[in-house]
Amino acid sequence: MFVRVHHLDADCFQLLGSARASTNVGVSVSSSDKVEFIKKPGVQGLPDSPNGGVKRFSRVYRQTHHDRRRGAVPKQGLNRHGFVKDHDRKQRMNNGSDGRTLKKNGGMVKFRSGNAKDLVEKASTNCSTKWLCYGGCIPSILQALETVKDLDEALRPWEESLSNKERSIILKEQSCWERALEIFEWLKKKGCYELNVIHYNIMLRILGKARKWNHVESLWDEMMSRGITPVNSTYGTLIDVYSKGGLMEQALHWLDKMNRQGVEPDEVTMGVVVQTYKKAGEFKKAEQFFKNWSLSKTLKDEGRTSKVRTIGTLESASQPHVCLSSYTYNTLIDTYGKAGQLQEASDTFAWMLREGIIPNTVTFNTMIHICGNHDHLEEVALLLQKMEELRCPPDTRTYNILIFLHAKHNNIEKAASYFKKMKEARLEPDLVSYRTLLYAFSIRHMVDEAEILLSEMDERGLEMDEFTQSALTRMYIEAGMLKKSWLWFRRFHLEGNMSSECYSANIDAYGERDHILEAEKAFLCCKERRKLSVLEFNVMIKAYGISNKYEKACQLIDSMENHGVLPDKCSYNSLIQILASADLPHKAKYYLMKMQEAQLVTDCIPYCAVISSFIKLGKLEMAEGLFEEMIGYNVQPDVVIYGVLINAFADVGNVRKAVNYVNAMRNAGLPMNAVIYNSLIKLYTKVGYLEEAQEAYKLLQASEVGPDVYSSNCMIDLYSERSMDKQAEEIFESLKRKGDANEFSFAMMLCMYKKIGKFKEAFQIVQKMRELGLVTDLLSYNNVLGLYAMEGRFKDAVGTFKEMIEASIQPDDCTFKSLGAILVKCGISKQAVGKLEITRKKDPLSGLQAWKSILSSVVEVDDTDTHLSCLAASSSSTVCLC
Repeated sequence: MFVRVHHLDADCFQLLGSARASTNVGVSVSSSDKVEFIKKPGVQGLPDSPNGGVKRFSRVYRQTHHDRRRGAVPKQGLNRHGFVKDHDRKQRMNNGSDGRTLKKNGGMVKFRSGNAKDLVEKASTNCSTKWLCYGGCIPSILQALETVKDLDEALRPWEESLSNKERSIILKEQSCWERALEIFEWLKKKGCYELNVIHYNIMLRILGKARKWNHVESLWDEMMSRGITPVNSTYGTLIDVYSKGGLMEQALHWLDKMNRQGVEPDEVTMGVVVQTYKKAGEFKKAEQFFKNWSLSKTLKDEGRTSKVRTIGTLESASQPHVCLSSYTYNTLIDTYGKAGQLQEASDTFAWMLREGIIPNTVTFNTMIHICGNHDHLEEVALLLQKMEELRCPPDTRTYNILIFLHAKHNNIEKAASYFKKMKEARLEPDLVSYRTLLYAFSIRHMVDEAEILLSEMDERGLEMDEFTQSALTRMYIEAGMLKKSWLWFRRFHLEGNMSSECYSANIDAYGERDHILEAEKAFLCCKERRKLSVLEFNVMIKAYGISNKYEKACQLIDSMENHGVLPDKCSYNSLIQILASADLPHKAKYYLMKMQEAQLVTDCIPYCAVISSFIKLGKLEMAEGLFEEMIGYNVQPDVVIYGVLINAFADVGNVRKAVNYVNAMRNAGLPMNAVIYNSLIKLYTKVGYLEEAQEAYKLLQASEVGPDVYSSNCMIDLYSERSMDKQAEEIFESLKRKGDANEFSFAMMLCMYKKIGKFKEAFQIVQKMRELGLVTDLLSYNNVLGLYAMEGRFKDAVGTFKEMIEASIQPDDCTFKSLGAILVKCGISKQAVGKLEITRKKDPLSGLQAWKSILSSVVEVDDTDTHLSCLAASSSSTVCLC
């Protein structure tokens, strides 16, 4: 399925870090995927790339062959938005600044008062490295803005000379949205600065990232009122920030608006839209959007005006004239991977290679993750080999993916080896590295290995996340190291940073293993920190249920309101299920009524649990009464609860009530299922209703599930009672073909053959039962013993009886009736046999010994002699056996 990466020729690429130039691509490639793109004015920053890749890149435009020959470069002068670029402006002198930022807290910058002229003196020494790379006066301006609160004062030295580019950089470099908005408003207020679409785009991104949607919409309205026309990057920015803010519907609204305005997305915006659809799980729409965009761009580039046709495959849309960046390929591969479209992801990877775009670490990480998640570990190995050939070094994320994949496939040694290789490659394992491997160790109870990692984390000052903390608590518990688990839990409790969710996870870890005292102590620790929530109460109720401490569970839920916590649906459902399973339906009903009063009952599941509990105890009237109460509360019954009631009345042979519930279920528009058909067949077998049973069995055969062995055995039983051997044989043979025939199936067939005198078939059944080891219960032993008695094989009959005793199967009246017939046939009087029965009933143990003694003395060792002597003594009449 996947592209066979080992067939790719690495010589067709410029190796990362080499000086070799590619001759077939319109971009040059240097180390670590630093691509030197041909830039056009008005570039837009990209959103985060899939799998943590490059965050920004410039739009890529391939030169025509004519331009390449002439060495043409983009024209200077007017930019794409119609503003003149100031090429003659000389680089301004840097002014020093001795001011410095006092503190940043929660995004709000606190300033030191002072004069801007004094502050710019030492800007070169105080400015960040990032600021210095801008050159010119930008570092001094940014330093002044960070250290002087008053904008008039901060910007006075440059007040009348800020260019469009400088205004853009100033806005973009603000880490606090309030400060950025303040500067933006100051620029507008001055009136001497022209704010263009680029400045608005920057502000839309800053406000969108801060999720200040009202400000975003106000800014959009302002653009419309000022006549500033949104461009591609404007819509891309809006789609991106709304998507990342979790507002998928609003993000797609901006896409619709873009389409209505006739703005054709460029590659950057297309990538943003594909990312948005991907995050929304709309993978088909993401694919179709890319295909339509790709074909439209191809037709436009070729000067065609033909109507865009429906796209069939990725290959048909991806014409060779469409030049895409590595970011776009990575986005497409990731989208197909998340959609489970493995072939499409592989095809896109192959297409990228054919186009001469060198895969970067992000590309390989994505492909490795996709292949590994779908168990293609051979492809993972080939991709790693290709990375090495292309001198594309793995990064920390590559190793994290490999650790995760091999741990997932239960190769913990391989996972640990990649952690070691990461260090050997001089890459620092990050929190994800430690957490992934720690969790893998914890679920396998690899305590020593986990503790080595914990020591490393402590040495590096890495913070333990709550999920891993609770997983390690569970590891110590399941490894039988209860004391150590408590010390581990207490360490984090004493730090005071545990959340309510973390407390509940630890309580649950103790509760699930029935360490109720530790669970209670953890609960009290949570109470001590005043972090009790409904979560802690719910897991504690569950823990009491596991420990069979039903009273404590009830007391706990009753005390919740005293702690300012109200029971939720889970609280009541858990307690009701616990009490119902413990055969305490009356208590369960009490809490069910409380749940109903709190208006937390949304389905019939809790009612079904209590009704089932009443039925189990034989209290059918209570079950019916609760069902009627449920209907009165307008809680709609489902198929399960009807099935419970139908089966209950089938067990007691009450046809009328069972059928009434069947009719009620049909009137409610609920479909019959296999469980209900089986219950009806059981009922009809019990009361001997052959026609009704046959009808239910046919419906069961027509269902998707089909009849199971129980319903089939019931039908065999019904047919055998009526000596309908053909019908019984048909079902029995069907069970054998499916391998479902069990001991009861064989016993019913043996009983039927014995009854209708088909002794040949009966002995074949016995032989098969012996071969399959299916003579294990009382019914089978009685049928086999009875057949031997009827056919005069008394030695076999007595041997079966002894085998039965040795297997600890208690003989019943039917057993002794067959044995009595053997004694009578062998010349023992009926009166003597009767006395044996009286002795057995008065004293079962001594009576059983008496039977064994007389049977051994009467039935001779030589089977032939026994058979002949007994035939002479027996009457010609057939003894009626059960």
